[in-house]
Amino acid sequence: MFKPKGVMPALVTPFTDNGKKVDEGRLRNLVDYAVEKGSAGLVPCGTTGEFQNLSINERKKVIEIVIDQANGKIPVVAATGHSSTDIAIEMTKHAKNAGAEAALVVTPYYHKPTNRGIFEHFRCIAEGVDLPIVLYNIPQVTGVNLPWQMVEDLQDIDNIIGMKDSSGNIGHMMAILEKTKPKISLLCGHDEVVLPALAAGCTGMILASANFMPDIWLKIFKSFKKGDLKKAQELQFKIQKMCRIIVNSGPVGTKAALNMIGIESGKVRLPLTYGGELSYEDAEELRIELEKVGKIKYKPVKIEVEMKKPLKERFGVVGITPEIVKDFKIKFGEAFVGQGVEIAHIDLLLGIKDGPVGEAFAKAKANPAPGHEPLIAILEPNLTVKPLTLIVPTVTVKSMRQASMVYGPAQTAVAKAVIDSVKDGFLPKKLADEFILIANVFVHPAAVDRKRIYINNFKAMRHAIRKAVEGRPTIDDLLENKERSKHPLKYTP
Repeated sequence: MFKPKGVMPALVTPFTDNGKKVDEGRLRNLVDYAVEKGSAGLVPCGTTGEFQNLSINERKKVIEIVIDQANGKIPVVAATGHSSTDIAIEMTKHAKNAGAEAALVVTPYYHKPTNRGIFEHFRCIAEGVDLPIVLYNIPQVTGVNLPWQMVEDLQDIDNIIGMKDSSGNIGHMMAILEKTKPKISLLCGHDEVVLPALAAGCTGMILASANFMPDIWLKIFKSFKKGDLKKAQELQFKIQKMCRIIVNSGPVGTKAALNMIGIESGKVRLPLTYGGELSYEDAEELRIELEKVGKIKYKPVKIEVEMKKPLKERFGVVGITPEIVKDFKIKFGEAFVGQGVEIAHIDLLLGIKDGPVGEAFAKAKANPAPGHEPLIAILEPNLTVKPLTLIVPTVTVKSMRQASMVYGPAQTAVAKAVIDSVKDGFLPKKLADEFILIANVFVHPAAVDRKRIYINNFKAMRHAIRKAVEGRPTIDDLLENKERSKHPLKYTP
């Protein structure tokens, strides 16, 4: 009997650029990437695969393509679940006939059946199809939790051999392991708690983030199996921010990451949206984290500055990065990060000294508006950052407490973001003396958490610089998103 283990990507379903059709070429390429990076199995048409937004025929086709492209190199566990028991049986029979090693069957959703209905659902599928069945518990999506007591009963059905638990509840997983091991192979489906789950006794993982970093998860898995817990911890913590982003954004964040590293997967289908489940700010953070682990490569980008000899800088290059960056007379960048009164909003002007930004800099210093007095960004006393950066409060400063927030953690964050942008290559080090930055910094008058103000303003400034240099958003970006754009505080009372 098949025993699921190791690192298994919960595959996205790549679509064509307009999202209307499954892109077979992209799907086959994704399978090849997963196999090449050491995946132990493939799981198509699950939650990350947007199965609920696929027609039954599309789901069947995706399963067939994945099995064909895997070509027996690694097993395919086809996700065949449905809220209808009959359709789930139909899908599971199809998976068996197509050559799947096992079927992943999610708890019936939407109607929220009672325990009796859930048990009968799984029993009918398992007894109706001679194929190993892996139960799938993801209560945050289905609205139904699969209790350990039921799993204990279901294990008596011969071909129910495993379970994927995406609840993130370690206590729940421990109870299942206590009652069902070794009959049931438990697999972690929650990216943030993989290492604790392995320590508890899970045999592997089925993860969204394993689409774009199966090799890193494999290192964690192997380190744990070897008993090198320290190494496994270091690796898990290194990718924990990405895990958090992916858990919160599902297929939207996963596809964004794949597209960033050059594994084209297209868009998601409505009602999922880029800029919705994955905010633009989290997408920027995801990009930076992918750079840190080497998934986004640094490549030469030509920098052309007026009256200067062109030079090349190494950028973390993704599909949105131009090969030539020019016209530094004036560039604009904007970013919004955070929630509540600790939100940060940066409006950025970037340009050469002998241009309109230089003129604006001189004017702001010579004629400061009351309550909006500008400050040159410094990291330490008398240590001015380069490029020269001016900070101007967006909200009129009316109290010493408010001033301490703007000219304290916010300005330190802006200064640190400028230095890191030079270090990362997004502001050319050789031209640091030629540039000037003016950052309009929003700090809410009621803000109290100095650490959160620092973190949010650091992120916002770093994002704004990258957007300014790369010329984002483009006209096409604005036109594409204009219908669904909303002010970030629109739904705040």
